[in-house]
Amino acid sequence: METNTIDTKEITIGIVGLGLMGCSISTCLLIAGHPVIAVAPIPDDLVHAEKRIKAHLRKSKEEQLIVGELETYFNNCTITEDYTQLKDCYLVIECTLEHLNIKKTVYQKIEAVVADSCLLASNTSAIPITILQEQTEHPSRFFGLHWAEPSHVSRFLEIICGEQSDVLLGESLYELSHCWGKEPTLVRKDIRGFITNRLMYAMYREAIHLVENGYATVADVDRACRNNAGHWMTLVGVFRWMDLTGVPAYHTVMKDLFPTLTNTTEVPKLIDDIVKDGGKGVSNAKGFYNYTPEEAAAWEETFMEFSYEIRKLAAKYPEDVVQQRINAKNKKM
Repeated sequence: METNTIDTKEITIGIVGLGLMGCSISTCLLIAGHPVIAVAPIPDDLVHAEKRIKAHLRKSKEEQLIVGELETYFNNCTITEDYTQLKDCYLVIECTLEHLNIKKTVYQKIEAVVADSCLLASNTSAIPITILQEQTEHPSRFFGLHWAEPSHVSRFLEIICGEQSDVLLGESLYELSHCWGKEPTLVRKDIRGFITNRLMYAMYREAIHLVENGYATVADVDRACRNNAGHWMTLVGVFRWMDLTGVPAYHTVMKDLFPTLTNTTEVPKLIDDIVKDGGKGVSNAKGFYNYTPEEAAAWEETFMEFSYEIRKLAAKYPEDVVQQRINAKNKKM
């Protein structure tokens, strides 16, 4: 599937699960031009889905991510509880709770109505794809699609193959996802946590270790992250960063630093205490920081605003920005 020959208007995609991420993934696909069949497996999803998707489209229009009338996009979306409407989908993405039995039940309902050629994917971030595909009738067509919130704004997407996945089908998803405004990663071998989560959870663990052992406060650690890695990671990843700033220096530091990093396998007390006390973060104004309801709402609003702004900046520096500049320079010569 060549990206420049893909007509998204002819490719129907299904979404099962219309929580926060299901709605933003639906929005992403609508913006890309796909007809979307959005299935609500629980009644509560029906109450909020249309409002959320329309709000995302409205904001995307304001931020110039889309042109044309909003209704043109939303009219491509069918919100339903009827799984049989998935029958003509090229791809169905499951976005339900991280519970194996729930997902297995959903896969049975999907596979009862879709064609054998329909691709099936999960937005899981916790369960290995190999385990999930074992719950399906046709594991070779099953993949992980790991999105980042807000899915219609972020360039991030991981496409994960399980042990039984057909890698060629994974490559076709990789090509298609470029139509969604993504710079995707194709993970060819299944591993728990995939790529980004493995990197980030190593950082989370060390951050909590530093706070629990009195080296810095929560705010100190956050400040260090946003003003160092947060400064350069939109442009480059860790390997390009080491190339840009001198590989030998990292080699020298690793020898002395690695032995001092925490390698605990237990959930740290700091986060355990918060969760046991009912803390969820901004969603209930109680996390590593405490928030007033007004502050919590303002942080959610600010995060969304930032997501659109950072996308604009990132769009000026795509993955192949240097090659583009070299090509442009050579054309002038």
